[in-house]
Amino acid sequence: MLDPDALSPLLRAALAEDVGPGDVTSALLVPAEARATARIRAKAEGVVAGVEVAAAIFRLAAAEAPVAVSSVVPDGARVRPGDTVLTAEGDARALLAAERTALNFLIRLSGIATLTSRFVEAVAGTGARILDTRKTTPGLRMLERFAVRMGGGENHRFALYDAVLVKENHLAFKGDLADALARRPPGMPAIVEAENMAEFRAAVAAGADVVMLDEWTTDDVRLARRERGDRPSPLLEISGGINLGNIRAYAEAGAERISIGALTHSAPALDLSMRVTPL
Repeated sequence: MLDPDALSPLLRAALAEDVGPGDVTSALLVPAEARATARIRAKAEGVVAGVEVAAAIFRLAAAEAPVAVSSVVPDGARVRPGDTVLTAEGDARALLAAERTALNFLIRLSGIATLTSRFVEAVAGTGARILDTRKTTPGLRMLERFAVRMGGGENHRFALYDAVLVKENHLAFKGDLADALARRPPGMPAIVEAENMAEFRAAVAAGADVVMLDEWTTDDVRLARRERGDRPSPLLEISGGINLGNIRAYAEAGAERISIGALTHSAPALDLSMRVTPL
């Protein structure tokens, strides 16, 4: 799950970016003593992620005038238009100051969770697993990967340090692949990209745990799966050119892992809005 301590600097910076020295509009129109209830509701069907992040934003905005926040639905829940996602009650100016920052996180992360859930549903029953990539918004990787999990997907390596992932730009230096994999830290997984059957065989021979089949056809995936036979390793991962229209064909062809950059770089926002009621 998310680490609140690790997120605190990010959330504080995001709120400060929007509020700056103060919300001038609320200062002009909302009495300093006013209290209100804020409700965030879904305007479209989808999977929510970032509910607790939004709650944390409200609490940060109301540091000197506490608000009571209630998460009506948990992260990972499916919502329909009109469903209440979160309510907050307290200082009206604080609620309005938090509104946009809270919604920005919530609609972004919920969009990722929703898109991920569609890919997961598309391969249901095949055994294929949906994974994200490092194509994330700088500084938001922890949150965006969390959203993928809330949508039913899984996380690829987090960064450059926690797995070996050999791609064409590494292979261009003509190093000894088998020697490189033999020297990796104990227990660290090794993923090797292959653009054709010759590179696939070289990756298998070198001891790869996963071979990433980059932009392969479904026929070529079947060939690689047959060549691997009944051996449990290496796992076959397909990457590149995957969409909701073709993903099931790749899963049925034998891809066990399907990594999709679009989960985090192209997910449309889930439509959510906030309304306040003066108390």
